[in-house]
Amino acid sequence: MPEALLERNSQSLAGREGKYLTFTLAHQEYGLEIMKVKEIIGAMEVTTVPQTPGYVEGVINLRGKIIPVINLRMKFGMEFLEHTDRTCIIVTEIHGKAGYIPMGMVVDSVSEVLNIKGEEMETTPNFGVKLDTEYILGMAKVKGKVIILLDINQVLNAEGMLLMEGLRSEESSESREDVHDYLDEEEKE
Repeated sequence: MPEALLERNSQSLAGREGKYLTFTLAHQEYGLEIMKVKEIIGAMEVTTVPQTPGYVEGVINLRGKIIPVINLRMKFGMEFLEHTDRTCIIVTEIHGKAGYIPMGMVVDSVSEVLNIKGEEMETTPNFGVKLDTEYILGMAKVKGKVIILLDINQVLNAEGMLLMEGLRSEESSESREDVHDYLDEEEKE
């Protein structure tokens, strides 16, 4: 590999060093930048939303805010796992055209916050096939294991925008239906 490319990769990795929240999916460790995490909550009741992809569990009401929730296992094509007492929802914000959008991700369990240094990171390996790895920031080698570092904006962005647009239009149509129901009741009286 040419020296200029190696230097650019090491500078890029050094810019990604910092604190990462680590969590597990199917016994594999993943990490996301701690600054992208708004909060971690235990599994709670999720209201399903019709006509959404299978990995979208639905929405939750978190202190008066409607937050879409996806099952990260299902998003990554893994086998479904019933929620346990260790299942968590990581609430994060993704950057979209309309600003920041809160999103929840169901994970098997949350592990810890790690301070990952640039020298502990490597770029995403080339898998030799046409494989979408845009959502992977890199790989970290910490405590003898490999942690896949995720770019949460890439993982959630398209789904978040579409789901929020769908919820907004659904809320608007529900509001219109409420007005029509009210007017119909008024006419009957």
